[in-house]
Amino acid sequence: MIESYVRNVIEAALLAAGRPLTVSELEQLFDETSRPGEAVLCAALEQLGAEYAERGIELKQTASGWRIQVRREFAAEVSRLWPERPARYSRALLETLALIAYRQPITRGEIEDVRGVAVNPNIVKTLLERNWIRVVGQRDVPGRPELLGTTREFLDYFGLTSLDDLPPLSELKALSELNLQLDLPADAAAVPEGEATPAQADSPAAEPAGPNAGRDEPPGAERETLTPQAGPLESGAADEEEPPGRLLAAADGAG
Repeated sequence: MIESYVRNVIEAALLAAGRPLTVSELEQLFDETSRPGEAVLCAALEQLGAEYAERGIELKQTASGWRIQVRREFAAEVSRLWPERPARYSRALLETLALIAYRQPITRGEIEDVRGVAVNPNIVKTLLERNWIRVVGQRDVPGRPELLGTTREFLDYFGLTSLDDLPPLSELKALSELNLQLDLPADAAAVPEGEATPAQADSPAAEPAGPNAGRDEPPGAERETLTPQAGPLESGAADEEEPPGRLLAAADGAG
């Protein structure tokens, strides 16, 4: 089978699917009598990725398979195709999601112990509705609280193939409240007095504490937002936000 034909079929399928496709799914696109093997398909994917190296789109592998998406550096311009305001997530939501991602399985009570405030039910509801987290079990203690963990959709949205791809904790130093609780190395967490972290230097100045200081706000109440990396090239995506490439965009671009 001509290599260019295999590559073109893969490209067309990834553009049309509107979701990541696995190698086995790509294999089923071809007739059984002339079906290329996994090695041929992987080689075609590698060639396709190389062809996109200098273009506005890229081939990205996530937990659910391969997809074609807009490069992060062009996400702002492409997002103008959809006039809807992109989703904005509160710092409380991002901190809760980070704790679940790095400390899973974890209970709501344990999240509250780390953050020092009660978990707003709307935050957990939002994360469950987006299918970024799920209940993975129950802690064997009185009351049997639910254990929370992340999902495959979480990995796909943030452009990760597995939890091993999460950025190191040293890059989360902008979320200073979590440093000690997540066992961040002292040298990575330390910031000289009077200096801002790289993330803090790029972020707006903090507002004075108000009557709601220390309390979770509902999603969307704060100004921080996930930085979009790229969105799948699919029709009907107008109601979807551009998915970011990394969880660290939560820390004002620390990634």
